[in-house]
Amino acid sequence: MELPAGKKIYFLSDFHLGVPDHASSLEREKLIVKFLDEIKHNAAGIFIVGDLFDFWYEYKKVVPKGFVRILGKIAELTDNGIPVWFFVGNHDMWMSGYFETELGVPVYFEPKTFEFGGKKFYIGHGDGLGPGDHGYKFLKKIFRSKICRFLFGILPPYIGMGIANRLSKGSRAVTGDDDAKFLGEENEWLIIYCKELLQKEYFDYFIFGHRHLPINFSLKDGSRYINLGDWIRYNSYAVFDGQTLELKYYTAA
Repeated sequence: MELPAGKKIYFLSDFHLGVPDHASSLEREKLIVKFLDEIKHNAAGIFIVGDLFDFWYEYKKVVPKGFVRILGKIAELTDNGIPVWFFVGNHDMWMSGYFETELGVPVYFEPKTFEFGGKKFYIGHGDGLGPGDHGYKFLKKIFRSKICRFLFGILPPYIGMGIANRLSKGSRAVTGDDDAKFLGEENEWLIIYCKELLQKEYFDYFIFGHRHLPINFSLKDGSRYINLGDWIRYNSYAVFDGQTLELKYYTAA
């Protein structure tokens, strides 16, 4: 895809709408919608790279309550010909056709390669990649299995959502502030993962979320690893103008 003159590709992730409470989540949702409204005039496309929601499950006839502003804005963007691509995260992995059917948004469950302006991008949420964390990788396979989704789906929504919210809070309690620190080149698992991929194939940019820390790291031969941070603490995003990619921070006017 060649970008038209003056057009840009935007990358965002980790909104975690729904936490820590309704008021804070709503304020954050309105800020994100404001940002999307401001960039729509020059957006050639928008990537949302996972964990838009802190939890999401699509029952056969029910979708979670709330989030009407962000869903409406995404629908507006796609209705006006601006493509939006979505990668599931570890908090909203239970997608089942709603985004594709209602919003016209393709949903990806694994990292995917794109090419814009002659530059190659490797894009994914980032969870479960790289060395270590075998416990999570095992749980991820279980949670993504059809039987797990079926068993959760037979629970009444108010019970299922209650369980999910407690598990989500427990996950953040275990993580604490660890994700706020850069662990160093040798310990950042996504940097290790990028280096391994570069041994097989060259990419100009590796773009991930999940880490909750804005990172712009130079790899070999001009390749770069970008972590998009989040919209809880940083309001960070990346933008590609057809030649260069920048990591930026949004401050509402």
